[in-house]
Amino acid sequence: MLTLSLIGIGCGDPGQLTRAAVQAINAADLVLIPRKGTAKSDLADLRRTICADVLTSDTTAIAEFDLPVRDAAEADYRKGVDDWHDVVAATWSRTIADHLGSKGKVALLIWGDPSLYDSSLRIARRLDPLPRIEVVPGITSIQALCAAHALPLNDIGEPFLVTTGRRLREGGWPQGIDTVVVMLDGGTAFESLDPTGIHIHWGAYLGMPDQIIMSGALAETGPGIVAARQEARARHGWIMDSYILKRRR
Repeated sequence: MLTLSLIGIGCGDPGQLTRAAVQAINAADLVLIPRKGTAKSDLADLRRTICADVLTSDTTAIAEFDLPVRDAAEADYRKGVDDWHDVVAATWSRTIADHLGSKGKVALLIWGDPSLYDSSLRIARRLDPLPRIEVVPGITSIQALCAAHALPLNDIGEPFLVTTGRRLREGGWPQGIDTVVVMLDGGTAFESLDPTGIHIHWGAYLGMPDQIIMSGALAETGPGIVAARQEARARHGWIMDSYILKRRR
């Protein structure tokens, strides 16, 4: 039977790898490394570095594949994502069949953790043939962001909300919540908010050598984050960032 292990590898620092992740990588017959184009070659390079550092088995093969690009012009966002997941699943299935066949253990190294704003579990359930799925948890960007700022995420006895930049921009500040974690923000959705009483903790390339963090009152710090984000994107060709907003009543 085919087994697929989705292995959380943290946010860029190879030191964030757990012992369970190292064991799962070495137990695999095949490790898949997605390529996301030349602009994001750093992400594939890190996965290659991890394999070079931790693989001790001579029998584990490594297969790279080009990750299909989602059609951002699709009017129906949910349908566009579903269609993209189908294409990605077909690519995974084809790569596994070409390099391993229908039996054995496959490992896919997942940025952060497979459970949080990551599509790998949904895609895995579309594979043909359907594998047995294992998950090895990893450090999330939220954990890395809180650690970088030495910040407790929740206030005492209070909830927090994890959302996307798109939802924050469209819906505004959520009712009844004073702490909001924002991920997958293709822009700077915090600019759409009234900054009064809001504090921001922002980070980009968390855990990587080029990590950038900034924090402060949103009204004062927001413009600096916008400028730093634009400069970093121009320099790297891509950016991966997240932030926490805390509102003081």
